[in-house]
This record gives sequence, C-alpha cells and structure tokens, in this order.
Amino acid sequence: MKVVIAGGFGVGKTTFVGSVSEIDPLNTEATLTQASSGVDDITGVPTKSTTTVAFDFGRRTVDGITLYLFGTPGQNRFWYMWEDMARGALGAIVLADTRRLDDCFASIDFFERRDVPFIVAVNAFDDAPAYSSGDLRDAIGLPPNVPLLQLDAREAGSSTHALIELLEYRLRQPVTA
Repeated sequence: MKVVIAGGFGVGKTTFVGSVSEIDPLNTEATLTQASSGVDDITGVPTKSTTTVAFDFGRRTVDGITLYLFGTPGQNRFWYMWEDMARGALGAIVLADTRRLDDCFASIDFFERRDVPFIVAVNAFDDAPAYSSGDLRDAIGLPPNVPLLQLDAREAGSSTHALIELLEYRLRQPVTA
C-alpha cells in the first residue's frame, strides 16, 4: 500500500522516511545552491543545505501490511509530481513545523481536494515553539475527525506511530463502493 509523506520545505519528510524505512531509503537530495536563492524560502531553516528534487522512497511493514513510503519534495516548483504520488495512495501524512505552520496549508488543501485521507503530524524541532493539540487544530482549521499528533521524525518509533495512526484512521472510515 502506498503512503505519501508530504509537507512544506524542510519539514522533515526525508528524515521521516529514513528513520522508519526497513530498507535503505532511496532519496534524491541535492545541495542547495545560489541558483535556488530567492526560489527556496529557507526562513526558519537557515542551516538546511540539501533539498529533495524528486522524491524519497522507503518501505515499512506494520502488522504484516507492507507500506511503500513516498516522500514528496516540499518546494512549489516540484509539486507537479504530487499528483502521481497521490494516485492510488492509502493515505498521506502531512508533516507540519510550528515555526512555519502556514507551510502545511497547501498540503492539507491538496489532499482534501482529491479526497485522499490524511493525518497531520507536527514534527518536533529543538527550537520550535510547542502548542497544545487544540491550539494547533484551531490554527490550521483541522476538522475534529482528522487525527493530529506530534512526532519526532528522527525517531523510528515516533514515525512508526504516525504510520499506525494513519492505518487505524483508514480502518475507521466507511467503505465506499
């Protein structure tokens, strides 16, 4: 089953896939160069030196279910790839960063418009402000039925918990023909 890991630039998608994958993940990281200056907004992530230019790919088996993980690139200029990644997906995990919460809106809108089930996972960054789940849900206008959780994408257990949360969310949804 395909799972999409999405979110804004520098939110931790590559880290998530790398921490949870049971195989060596494929990633398409490229070094940020002067050519991307003014194109890629590094506000809030000034130490970021690489970026995904196609996608990340990993695999994780949870309770006998094999999940194929596709991490999207975060920059607007690569969003044309998202359609193919989302097609046929079981669902998506939208990563959010409280230092740049506005960056998650486009990802949420993308999956809502295409009726792709998703959950939102707020990634823990050492210098990021912490907010209650209620405040976060209100800030991003997340419906009460959509799961919201906090995670640390660097930790396999935390990322695995998000995958399980997505699977459980999907199991709670009515089956449509």
